[in-house]
Amino acid sequence: MKLYDCAMAPNPRRARIFLAEKGIEVPKVEINIVDGENLGPAFLAINPRGLLPTLVLDDGTRFDEVMAICRYFEELYPWRPLLGRTPVERALVECLQRKAEFEGMIAGSEVFRNQHPKFVARSIPGGGAQPIPAIPGLVDRGRQTLARFFDWLEESLTASPWLVGEELTMADITAFCAIDFVAWVDIGIPDSHAATRRWHTRLAARPSASA
Repeated sequence: MKLYDCAMAPNPRRARIFLAEKGIEVPKVEINIVDGENLGPAFLAINPRGLLPTLVLDDGTRFDEVMAICRYFEELYPWRPLLGRTPVERALVECLQRKAEFEGMIAGSEVFRNQHPKFVARSIPGGGAQPIPAIPGLVDRGRQTLARFFDWLEESLTASPWLVGEELTMADITAFCAIDFVAWVDIGIPDSHAATRRWHTRLAARPSASA
């Protein structure tokens, strides 16, 4: 089993934090996304989509979506559940994780990829070697979506210590990685969002955050 990883990228980091919280160790292979190593022939032979993280099992089965990887390990190692403990919790984690993914991760990616010179011909992931031109107008849309994302986080975390009840879940991990990712484009938690800042500080102090 191997996990193809990229230390600076937010999606692989989500998987690393998840695994660290559950105490699971998987051999990793570092792939440099910024320099386009994920679009080189060696990695495209492993994953034609060029996506990271990619988990390859010993029998050759491949998962190249974060939540598929996390669900696989949650089924194998159900202790310390991070995808919910009850049917209601599992549904809530799914809903809020997706919200954090779309309004945090994807919006941040719109801002980052559509203005970074190294992504001018690969503005969205998953296209493999096919050129996908950047669209500068999407930078403003991404910033608008991120503003809504931060407001939603503040409202949610004012009412609860974590996004789903009293325990950290994948919803928190995704939102946390989105926030740290957008720091690359000088976007941060608004000063007025005290609950979000406390939550981020608490999560950043966990050993898994440095995985």
